[in-house]
Amino acid sequence: MHSPAPRGRAAFAVLAVLAFLTVVAAPAQAAAPKLGRSACPETPLSSGGIPRSREYLTAVVKCLDTSWRTYVERVGHTFRKPVVRYYDEPERRVCGIAWPEHAAAFYCIGRNTLVFPLTGGWIEGRTDLYPFKVAAHEYGHHVQSLLGVRKGADSRRYELQADCLSGVFLGSVWPSLSRTRQDWTALLDATRAAGDEGEEHSHGTGANRVHWLERGYRAVSPAACDTWSAPASKVS
Repeated sequence: MHSPAPRGRAAFAVLAVLAFLTVVAAPAQAAAPKLGRSACPETPLSSGGIPRSREYLTAVVKCLDTSWRTYVERVGHTFRKPVVRYYDEPERRVCGIAWPEHAAAFYCIGRNTLVFPLTGGWIEGRTDLYPFKVAAHEYGHHVQSLLGVRKGADSRRYELQADCLSGVFLGSVWPSLSRTRQDWTALLDATRAAGDEGEEHSHGTGANRVHWLERGYRAVSPAACDTWSAPASKVS
């Protein structure tokens, strides 16, 4: 589960900053930059029966800082690391608001802050890549803020773009992960299970979340993540 996203459909507010996500066909148009390949080997989530959630997430965030700094600066924007806050348990308030109900990790937009609970089913006892992907998704919201594409965004397009950006990062570091194709399939299954199939309609259906995650993973480029111009069927 992820952070509450801004509502509304004022798409014109984001059109001017979509150049980093779209490629306009023109003879002089340079190829859209990809996220540079880098290494990000996972640390154990547990060792000797002791949870290592903070160490695991700290290592992933460090990799995210390195990868996205290079990209953001390459496309002409200023990079700033996010604030990162860890909590042993959810608290009543965080970032000046009530702790979002049922949230795992989330991003506080106005404060450029990643919030990671160190307990809960999203990370405790897991051996799959889901915690890695969730961290990359929330960091994707920070990238959106750095590049200015979050303004006026409706929640599903905003969240599905973060899924795509998490796929871009996963694709860029995949060769350094000691993971198999079966691990990737398990991650897709976990992502599908986290989709909006009931009354909640903020993050997209499981099928669409998988679609955008895979799209980013295959392309290894944020240019693949233009959810704003995607047809409604792909952002439901």
